[in-house]
Formats: sequence, C-alpha cells, structure tokens
Amino acid sequence: MTLPLGWLQLRHRPLRLVVALAGIGFAVLLIMMQLGFRAALFESAVRFHERLNYDIALFSTNSVFIVRPQPFSKRRLYQALGDEAVDSVSPVHIFPGVWKNPWNNEHRGINIVGFNPADELLEAKGFDEYRALLKQQDVVLFDAASRPEFGPVGEVFDPAKPLVTELNDRQVKVVGLFEMGTSFGIDGSILTSEDNWLRLFPQRSRNNIELGLIRLKQGMDAPATRERLEQYLPRDILVMTKAEFIQREKTYWNNATPIGYIFAFGAIMGFVVGAIIVYQILFADVSEHLNEYATLRALGYPNRFISGIVIQQAVILGVLGYFPGLALVYWLSGKAAAATSLPLYITSDRALTVFLMTLSMCAISALLAVRKVRRLDPADVF
Repeated sequence: MTLPLGWLQLRHRPLRLVVALAGIGFAVLLIMMQLGFRAALFESAVRFHERLNYDIALFSTNSVFIVRPQPFSKRRLYQALGDEAVDSVSPVHIFPGVWKNPWNNEHRGINIVGFNPADELLEAKGFDEYRALLKQQDVVLFDAASRPEFGPVGEVFDPAKPLVTELNDRQVKVVGLFEMGTSFGIDGSILTSEDNWLRLFPQRSRNNIELGLIRLKQGMDAPATRERLEQYLPRDILVMTKAEFIQREKTYWNNATPIGYIFAFGAIMGFVVGAIIVYQILFADVSEHLNEYATLRALGYPNRFISGIVIQQAVILGVLGYFPGLALVYWLSGKAAAATSLPLYITSDRALTVFLMTLSMCAISALLAVRKVRRLDPADVF
C-alpha cells in the first residue's frame, strides 16, 4: 500500500511533527476542558430544579437565582390550589446559612432548604430513608457530596451517634445523609423541616416562602395550567413549568454572570491557538518544499493536487493530535471532578464536536498555508 505523500512529508521532520501534535493536543485539551466546565456550570446549577418533585414552580419576580431567592407570600401557593388541575402544593424555604465545622470550628456558608417532611419533595439518594427524622426539633440532613471544607461528615457519620454542630449559631444534630452535589453557587446543602428552618432564621416570617412547588393531577397539561395560573395570580411571582424554571437558571448563569462567557471564550481561544500552531507548521513545510511543488506544477500537476497534499497533512495532524489530547482530557476531568465535586465528564456528543472542531481548525490552517502554493510561478522559483 502506498503511503500518503502528506504523511511522508510530515514524518520527514519528526521533531516538527511532535511539536505540531503537542500543539494540537493542547488545543484539544483547552477546548474540551472549557466546554466541559461550561456544561458542568449549567448541569450543577439546576440540580435542585431537576430533582425536586413538581410540575409548576412559583418564584418571586425579585429573585435572581435559586441560591439567594427573595421571599413571597405563601398565600400565592394556596391560591393556586383553586385551579382544578392542581393536585398538591409544597412550600419550600431556601437561603444560605452558616455551618460550623465541628472538627476545626471554622465557619462556612451552606445552602439550607426547609420543607414539610411529609412531602416527597426530592429525588436523591438517602432522602426517603431519613426525611421522617426531620420531624424532630433541631435536626438536619447533610449533603454527603458537599465540599470537604465542611468536614468529613459523610465519612464519619453514624446513625446511632448523630453528629452535633451549629447552624447559624444554633445547635443542631445531623441525623442523616443525602446526596445532591455542589455547583458554582452552592458548596454544600442542608435539608431540614420547615419549623427547624424558621428556628434557624427567626427573622423570617412563617407567612413567606422562597419557592412554591405545584404538582398536577394525572394527565393534566402543565403549560396550559401555567397560563391559567399566570393570569389568575398576582404579578409579584413568576409561574413556570419545570422546563422553564430550569432554563431560567441556565440563562442567568450564561448571560447575567461572566462565568459562562469566560468558558465559551476559552474554547474559542483554544480553537484560535490550535489554528495558529497548525498554520505555522504547514506554512514552514510549504516554504521548505517550495521547489518540489514548483517542479510538480512545471510537470503539469494542477493546483488542486498540490493543495490536496497540504490539506492531507492538516487532516493527519488533526487526527493524530486529537486522541492524545482526548486521553489527557479524560484523565484531567476525573481529577477535577474528584477535587470539585462538579459533574465533569466527557460525553460522546462533546467528543465528536471537538473532533470536528479540530478537523475544521486544521483545514482552515491548511487553506491559509496553501495560498503560497496557489500563487506559485515555477519560472520565478527556477
């Protein structure tokens, strides 16, 4: 089998080839890690939105995102019960509190959620097992997937010996664990009953809530019900389906904060850096073999044949540089996920997208580098 001419030229300079592959691998690493962080941003930001049990959510119009919501009247939630499609409602309290690490006495902000323990509120490991215990006074459930700065609660927890610590300077007992995970806005989470939550926030009114969850009767249409409730309820709250609530949070992190922009910009910069590296390698190769290309032109070979050699080199570089970069991303994603508790992993769609971006990056560089060949006049060279 005849080896491609483009490959023969690339391997003729092994050091240059290694440098080119390293540059492309770095570009793949930068692009995929930035896209991975961006995806983790959105996925982690809507953990509660996705795992809470509801069809329609009520949220204050003054609330920006779920970490620091603004209160609204609980009456709005019970007014929604007047709609024939509504089956049940759940008032939810959410606000950050201060956790005292019982091992080193350091204080750190933590997300605290209060609800009625009788409600099947959340789909999370450990929730159904321990939520009945929240009927007791001054007890909480701790998110075992929280940041390690809160202490090794998950590792040392013993149901027979509840862990005693302080929340908002009030003594509480950790009587169970659940698993939710962190996000860019939440380092850890606590679940407790509505009464216990109000004890932790005595300045808050029992008549106000931060989130209202509505569950519909079997077979009822959520968008149609949302429209009716939106027309009926006062304008001080937002009425959203589950999909709309999730999208609102993602839009906030993407548009209202610089984080989403930074990750997208980082991916674009990776693409540009990779294109420049490939262009420099191909341009140097074209300049080095200018006499040979002129000879081929003098022998009657068309421009498309010579351009095809350069594009062939670009494709080979893209393929060979992609897979080492992918392997490095796989390793780094695992390390970063373990260190941050964020959902960092490689999806097949993202891997395919970055592969196509890599080929496009190399193809663009080849088209720029081959311009010198297209303008080549054999008479000038010889």
